Amino acid sequence: MSRTKVVPIPVLGRHAVNAYLLLGRRPVVVDAGMPGSGRRIHEQVAAHGVDPADVALIVITHGHLDHFGSAAELHRLTGAPVACHVADLGPLRTGRVREPYLPTGPMGRLMDRNRKLHEQVEPVEPGVLITGETSLEEFGIAGRIMPTPGHTAGSISVLTDEGDLVAGDLVANSFMGLIPGRPANPPFHDDPRQNLASLRAMLALRPGRLHVGHGVALDPDRVRRWAEREHERLSRLESAGRLARRSE
Repeated sequence: MSRTKVVPIPVLGRHAVNAYLLLGRRPVVVDAGMPGSGRRIHEQVAAHGVDPADVALIVITHGHLDHFGSAAELHRLTGAPVACHVADLGPLRTGRVREPYLPTGPMGRLMDRNRKLHEQVEPVEPGVLITGETSLEEFGIAGRIMPTPGHTAGSISVLTDEGDLVAGDLVANSFMGLIPGRPANPPFHDDPRQNLASLRAMLALRPGRLHVGHGVALDPDRVRRWAEREHERLSRLESAGRLARRSE
């Protein structure tokens, strides 16, 4: 199978919110941005020499509005089925995220006040439901979908055979990409401990780069060092009884 190329598609700012185009034997799109992003993603796919009608699959990494907000629109524009993990099926079917958001710090607490993050968006019915590690070979990509719960219960990542990890919100660039290359938590996590465990599991597979939803691609060694510090920070919070996580 041909080598897979990972192409970022910024949908807000330069890298504040990203979707991705995977170019292999057939093209696959990962994430659909915020509401109103479908046409922009469609145009960027075409700008990279791909007929949007050839897109084989739209993979949604998790059920937050900045990642599935335009999934229904992009599905109509391309005709491609939508894939998500069964644990995040509810938000996609209803168009509403699970409330409340659980902020990871000041940025999340500030963003939680944004009404747009709490609106209902156009729902979509996924045609491909993920329950475990899933090969993308039938969709033309030399790679696999990997469950990486923690950010949400149904968070998933895509790992190509060449070692590119399209990681959704497992980790982000600091301040939503304003400090490029510096690993940080995204604004929200349902379960910070579980997310960190998922991140470490993916790092153990020795990816070459981490392509994230917010910011530029991250160096795995720098992410490993950050993960060690994050482990210590979460341990302190847990010991103090201050570590919030979703109980459901």
